[in-house]
Order: sequence, then structure tokens, then C-alpha cells
Amino acid sequence: MSSYFEATARQRIAAIVSQFQEILPPSARWTSPHLPQLDAPVSFDDGVIIGYGKLAGQRVFAAAQEGGFMGGAVGEVHGAKLVGLMRKALIERPAALILLLESGGVRLHEANAGLIAVSEVMRALLAVRAAGIAVIVAIGGSNGCFGGIGIVARCANVVIMSETARLAMSGPEVIETASGVEEFDSTDRALVWRTTGGKHRYLLGDCQMLVDDRCSAFVAAIASAIEQVGSAAALNERGLLAEQQMLSERLARFGTLREPQQIWTALGVADVERIAMMETAEFLQLVQDLPARTLGVA
Repeated sequence: MSSYFEATARQRIAAIVSQFQEILPPSARWTSPHLPQLDAPVSFDDGVIIGYGKLAGQRVFAAAQEGGFMGGAVGEVHGAKLVGLMRKALIERPAALILLLESGGVRLHEANAGLIAVSEVMRALLAVRAAGIAVIVAIGGSNGCFGGIGIVARCANVVIMSETARLAMSGPEVIETASGVEEFDSTDRALVWRTTGGKHRYLLGDCQMLVDDRCSAFVAAIASAIEQVGSAAALNERGLLAEQQMLSERLARFGTLREPQQIWTALGVADVERIAMMETAEFLQLVQDLPARTLGVA
């Protein structure tokens, strides 16, 4: 399996982390206590795999969400497994925590339990960073990374995306339901990708690395990210203020623009119509050659 997009969570983690040892494997049968009460199906791993192994010779902790089970949505057990992995990381101090995220956010079937689970994941992730352990997020699955897990992703040191990946707070269907199809047509795939897709997120600085849709490309990027973060993983006041400044400048510069292509033009891209058709390498070269460097792009 070479395509990250087409791979399952288990195929991804097997391709990215060598000598992977799963914690709470399927035989443990940790499933949701809420779904059976709604006559809904359960999964033997509640849609997330956690464990540890090696990447580029270094010991890492890793988790992978399975988009094929309820879109990777987070319920009580799903969230507890992620939190448990992060707390274990605080004790054993691996070189990095790697999160292969694919989720629509909170599992609505589990209501408050799901919401609390996501908030606990955020808190645990920040504790990992505060301990000086690098947190690397990879996004490239068909369900994207939305809702509370979208926020979790942006709490990491480094976000790695492919062109086909999507990242946002609210998913296209949520926006359409809340604001109407005139505001956002979730069936317009071109609109969805140019608004939430990897290239747009890279231009805005929401992801720090853009890679081809290959598991090997994600492996190389994660290894590079771990090396780049080094001992600077901890989140501090200076970093928070810099992030706030970047977001304020972005809002002031692009807040009145309605279309992503207008933002690309403002960034100095001459032919915005070509961006969607560009290969990753060509796109990255275009960004490198922009007359004024993009806000937030490393």
C-alpha cells in the first residue's frame, strides 16, 4: 500500500512506524459503552490504534484514527485511548508523539462524553509539548480533519498534509447546514479543496509540510520534522504570542476576502487557476518563489 489516502489506519501505522507494538490491541475489546444503547455498531478498537515503535531509529509513540469507522469520530473510549497514550509518553519520554489524524470531530452519538474526550485530548497533548516532547500530526485521509480534532491538530508542533488532505474547524456539511448552501455548497468539491485542502493550508501557514500522497513521503517528512523540532518542542509564552500575532496579521490582511483564490492573488500568485493542477513539487517551488513570503509558511 503506497497511497496514504487509500490506506486504512492499520496500514498507515504499519507503513510509518517500524516494530510497532499496539497497546490495547483488538483482543482487548475496548469498545464504546454508549453505542450499543443506540443500537449502533461498535468497533473492536473504537476506531483508534495506539502504541509505540521506531521511526528513523528513534523510539516514538503513535496513534492512528480509522476513518472507516464513523468517520474517525471521537467517543469516550476513543478519546481515553489517546489520552492514555499521551500520559504514558510523559512517563517514558519517546523522541516524538505521532498522530495520524482522520476525523470529523466529536462522535455525536456520545454527546457530552465525546466533547469531554476531545477536551481531555487537547489538554494531554499540550502536557506532552510542555514536557519537551515533539508532537507531529499527519493528515491525508478521505474524511479530513475537522471539528475538535482539527483544533487538536493545530496544537501540535508540526502539521504535515498531502494535497488531498483537508483541515478545518467546521466541515463543509456543517457549514452548509448552519449557514445555507448559498454560503457554502458542500457538494462543490473544488470549493471544498481550495478552502480546506493541503495547498491552501500550506499557503496560510496552517501546515508546515506538504507532501505527495505516499506513505513513504509522510515517513520522510515526519523524520525531518522530529529533527527540526529538536529540543524546541515545548509551548511557551513567546510562541503563543507569535502565533497570535500571525493570526491577527492574517485576519487584517485577508479578513474581507470571500474566496481562497483572492487570498492566493494577494499572496502574489500570478495564475491562481493553475494551482489545483500543480504537482506537489511544482507547487512548493511556486511558494518558494513568491515575491513576498507567505504569512506563517516556514
